[in-house]
Amino acid sequence: MGRLQDLSANKRLVGGLLVNLLSSICIVFLNKWIYVHYGFPNMTLTLLHFVVTWLGLYVCQKLDVFSPKSLQPQKVVLLSLSFCGFVVFTNLSLQNNSIGSYQLAKAMTTPVIIGLQTACYGKTYSGRIKLTLVPITLGVVLNSMYDLSFNVMGMMFAMLGVLVTSFYQVWVGSKQKELQVNSMQLLYYQAPMSSVFLGAVVPWFEPLSGDGGIIGPWSLPVLVMVMLSCAVAFLVNLSIYWIIGNTSAVTYNMFGHFKFCITLIGGYLLFQDPLSSNQVLGMMCTLAGILSYTHLKLSEQEAGPSRLIQRP
Repeated sequence: MGRLQDLSANKRLVGGLLVNLLSSICIVFLNKWIYVHYGFPNMTLTLLHFVVTWLGLYVCQKLDVFSPKSLQPQKVVLLSLSFCGFVVFTNLSLQNNSIGSYQLAKAMTTPVIIGLQTACYGKTYSGRIKLTLVPITLGVVLNSMYDLSFNVMGMMFAMLGVLVTSFYQVWVGSKQKELQVNSMQLLYYQAPMSSVFLGAVVPWFEPLSGDGGIIGPWSLPVLVMVMLSCAVAFLVNLSIYWIIGNTSAVTYNMFGHFKFCITLIGGYLLFQDPLSSNQVLGMMCTLAGILSYTHLKLSEQEAGPSRLIQRP
């Protein structure tokens, strides 16, 4: 019976990872198309993503897909604010850094999460798990070194972006356990709150009207592409919460590095983006680190039950 339950849980996990993989890659190329061909404002698109995510969850609860759980707003406010900080600071990091520097800073999220969970939540990680970060970081460096440049403002925004993103991802998992809610129940409360906070911030960074403005003369094809992006974002947001809630923020980040490699390959195949030998070597290093992490985590999970059985 236990093996059947484990097999069912593994199938759900693989399904959740697959949904996240496909939707995340799809939304990267959709958003790139929207930014490059239509110039639609970045943060406004993110705001629409969360509004549509909340509307989608509202429809789901009306269809009895899940039952909302009453939560006190103060229990979710830090999570909602951290999401806004994550969006604002990562956008500012991208604006003030080269692509290579931005990607390198983003890769630091995984070790920062490990540090936060060790210091604040008493989690422990084996030395072998920590060592898997070496080839992953090396891979990101090899992918980014063609475009590395540093400046004080860019580094400040990059560090703030990494710190806030790390807190956000850790809280996504810890809040589900603390509040005894599933991914849909938590996102149902966080999405509208984050939309309000982000809506207050967007006008400071993006124009309200005119060319490239929030209220602009957008054509029907643009609006169709934006709504398609919002629909895919619903799957992305939901699968992120589900993966972190059922695994950990570190595992989700490792999976994120894998998606980055797939995105680079997709960009080369679909958009003829240049792919150097350094980048190919970097992807191989990153994938080696991810495979090592996956193998070690599975070994630890298999060893866990046997230790419990052998305990007197």
